[in-house]
Amino acid sequence: MTAPQTITVLGLGRMGTAVATRLADQDWDVVGWTRSGRPAGAVVTADDPDDAVAKADVVLLALFDGPACRQVVDRVRGSLRADAVVLNISTIAPAEAAGLARDLGASYVHAPVLGSVPAVAAGSLHILAAADQGAFDRVRPVLEALGTVRRVDDAATAAALKLIANNSLAGAVLALRDALRQADALGLPRAQVLDVLELGQLGGLVARKRPFLTGEPADAAAAAFTVGALAKDMALLAAATGVPLRSAAELAGSPAGPEADIAVAATVPAVDDAVLEPLRAYIRGHATGDPAHFRDAFLPTAHIEGLRDGVFVSWPLEEYCTLFNGRPAPDEPARSRRIEAVDVHGTVATATMTLWHGADTFSDIFLLVRVDGGWRIANKAYHRHS
Repeated sequence: MTAPQTITVLGLGRMGTAVATRLADQDWDVVGWTRSGRPAGAVVTADDPDDAVAKADVVLLALFDGPACRQVVDRVRGSLRADAVVLNISTIAPAEAAGLARDLGASYVHAPVLGSVPAVAAGSLHILAAADQGAFDRVRPVLEALGTVRRVDDAATAAALKLIANNSLAGAVLALRDALRQADALGLPRAQVLDVLELGQLGGLVARKRPFLTGEPADAAAAAFTVGALAKDMALLAAATGVPLRSAAELAGSPAGPEADIAVAATVPAVDDAVLEPLRAYIRGHATGDPAHFRDAFLPTAHIEGLRDGVFVSWPLEEYCTLFNGRPAPDEPARSRRIEAVDVHGTVATATMTLWHGADTFSDIFLLVRVDGGWRIANKAYHRHS
C-alpha cells in the first residue's frame, strides 16, 4: 500500500479547514481551494481548482451538499490525474452519492464522517467508507489520520447511514430543547438543570455544548456543527425516505438561525403564550361548560368536525356551543386535558390536545390563525375513542 503524497481539499468551510489542517499537521502535502475564495488559516490555497487538483494523489471533497459536490466534480474532472482518487466526506443524499460513484467508478470513495471540528483535530472521527478495495487501500492512511474507519457496502448505504446518525443527533437536540423548556416553565435555574442533565442520557451533548446552553453570548465562529447544516441533513433524509420527519421542519424553522451551533436550537423558548391562549380558553370551556369560552377561543366561522356515534358531523361554532349548558360536567373533577404539541408557521399554527372525559378519550387537532394581533382557532377536528 502506497500512501498518497499530495492531497487537495476542495471546500474550506469549518470541516474542510479542520481536515486540511489535520492532514498538513500529519506531514502530508496539502493544498486547499474554496469556492468563496476565503483564506483558511495556515492551509496553502489555490486560486483555481483545476490547478489545485492537477498534481493531487487524492482529491478530498468537503462541501455543503450534493449539488455543490456535483458542480465541483464536473468543474475539475478534466484536470484529475488518471490515477487520482476522489474522496468525498460530504453529507449528501444516497441517490447523489450513488450518482457520483457511478460516474467516477473505481476512483471514487464515499466516506461521510461522524463527528465535527473537535473530533477532526483529535483524529477521532468515525468514518463510513464505501470504495473498491484498490481505492480504499490508497486512501486508508488518510482516513486513519482522521479517525476510525468502518467499511460499508456502497456509496448510497454510506450516505444513508450518515443521515440516520444525524437524525439521532437532531432528536437529541430537540429532546434537550424540550427538557430546557419544561425546566424554564418550572422556574428551575439553568445551571442546575444542566448539571443534572449531564448525569443522564443527554449528558455527552450537554457537556460538549454547555457554553452554548448557558444563555451567554457565544462566538458564532466557534460553532462546530450548525443548525443550517443539520436541518439540511434532515431534509435530505425526509426526501430520501418519503416519510415525514418532524425534526426537518423544526430545525429549518428554528429562530436560532442557520449559522448558529446546533446547541443554540435547544435554547429556543417555548411558543409564545399568545398562541396557547385560545387553547386554554377551549380548555376552560370544557371545564366550566360555559360556551363563552369557546367563542373566545374560536373564530366565528369555525367548524368542529368528527365522527359522533358513527356519523360525521360538522358543527358551526354556534351549533357546537349549544351542546354546553353553562355548568361543569358531573364528573369534571375526574376529567383532564393536556396540550400535546403546538407548531407555529408564521401566521398559522397547528396544535394537538388530548382530553380524558370519563370513559372517552378525545384527540383534538386544531388549526389556528393569527388575526387582528391575536390567535384564534379556525377549525377543529377530533377523534373519539374509548
